[in-house]
Amino acid sequence: MTLNLSILITGGAGFIGSRLAAELSREADVTVYDNFHPQAHDGNPENRARLAEHGVHVIEGDMRDPAALGAAITSVRPQIVYHLAAETGTGQSFDLPKRYTDVNVMGTAHLIDAVRAVSGQPWGGVGRIVLAGSRSVYGEGACVDAAGAAAAAVARDPVDMQRGDFAPRDRHGRVLTPAATSAACPVAPASVYASSKLMQEYLLAQAFWGTATEVGILRLQNVYGPGQSLNNPYTGVLSIFCRQIQEGKTLDIFEDGEITRDFVAVADAVAAFAAMGRADAMPREVLDIGSGQGATILEVARILLTLLGAPPDRLRITGAFRPGDIRYAVADITRARATLGWHPTVSLNDGLARLADWSRQAHPATV
Repeated sequence: MTLNLSILITGGAGFIGSRLAAELSREADVTVYDNFHPQAHDGNPENRARLAEHGVHVIEGDMRDPAALGAAITSVRPQIVYHLAAETGTGQSFDLPKRYTDVNVMGTAHLIDAVRAVSGQPWGGVGRIVLAGSRSVYGEGACVDAAGAAAAAVARDPVDMQRGDFAPRDRHGRVLTPAATSAACPVAPASVYASSKLMQEYLLAQAFWGTATEVGILRLQNVYGPGQSLNNPYTGVLSIFCRQIQEGKTLDIFEDGEITRDFVAVADAVAAFAAMGRADAMPREVLDIGSGQGATILEVARILLTLLGAPPDRLRITGAFRPGDIRYAVADITRARATLGWHPTVSLNDGLARLADWSRQAHPATV
């Protein structure tokens, strides 16, 4: 990238977006387009301060406003658009399907219209769109059967989960063993949020087929790190745990505590996005971005309790579960390593220590 390159980041004032904007501002003219929704931005003034510090331009606008979005594309004249704006949260999407569809699906359609409208302009139009996808589109993801053969898992049955049976199963009811997931795994979204994220992928891939606009997709695992909202009940589980620990609360652990997630540090996620922008050409295949390692929710809860000076047993395994939650989510990052030359650099222990240190300083304990 060069300094005469113009980049627009939708959702660019958020946890990931503001850090990506700061990184890219070293070598490009960067503008962010964000609606500053209170749920995501209240209590996080450092994100906007970061943009100002790095000379990033800010346009306040909503993905649901096609006129404002079109005006932003026309005025910024970006060669690259990073599309990070989205409503997130599996549980909330169950309650607010229209909001998630309006923002994630229709917002992406508005972006497509805006990009198409400037196609062929003297500045070349938008040559590259990079989407922040989600691993949620896989549903339960890759699994193998008792013989070690690949097998498709179906959405877990609430009746089974009610009696404490949380294992993924195939359509015949046979127990499966989860495995690391890559884009070779069929998609099977199990929530409104996941379905809306998959539709973003489909829309972008299909709308620009055969044109000069390249589309690249990164499916992110659980991104975390210092600066993640401690106030948003639908943000990552680690920041929620930090807030609850500092408020003296007992952590409620869903299911049997063995839900497994791939936690990837925000610095590593930003590096992956930056690598997509710098690549000679957009990878044709979807790339999975994570640490490549799994950790149970019970495990990370105990680590955070210890790091924040609380008893490691100040938690309870509740057996509770939510519609659309999946059992095991770990990325197979082989393709991202080979295609982008990217690899994660922050270990889980180091990342959790940084998160705990930041949380302790930014939001002192109230007990």
